[in-house]
Amino acid sequence: MTLLPPVLGGAPSQPLDLGRATQVVAPAQHHALTVRDHGCLFPNCDRPLAWCDAHHRWPWIDGGPTDLANLVLLCRAQHRDVHEGGWQLTRGPDRRFTATPDPRRHRHGA
Repeated sequence: MTLLPPVLGGAPSQPLDLGRATQVVAPAQHHALTVRDHGCLFPNCDRPLAWCDAHHRWPWIDGGPTDLANLVLLCRAQHRDVHEGGWQLTRGPDRRFTATPDPRRHRHGA
């Protein structure tokens, strides 16, 4: 019995899951994010791909992997909001994201 290679013809395959080996998003991962996300995934943001960076949903410094499932594209303004403003991104069953502010930083009427 002969097993087929994981990629038939074409260029060699590139890993999309790098785990904890590196925090840096590889070019193949970034390309996959552009195909999957099409731009900033923060709700109601329509900034284009050129304005976006990869974001670790589970922060790498806290043990999050540099895997495609843990990465999303965010524009620089929303990326800053998530890191500095405490916004949390949650993906629902419909695969869309909701953004929730950190209640300790965003109090109504305060």
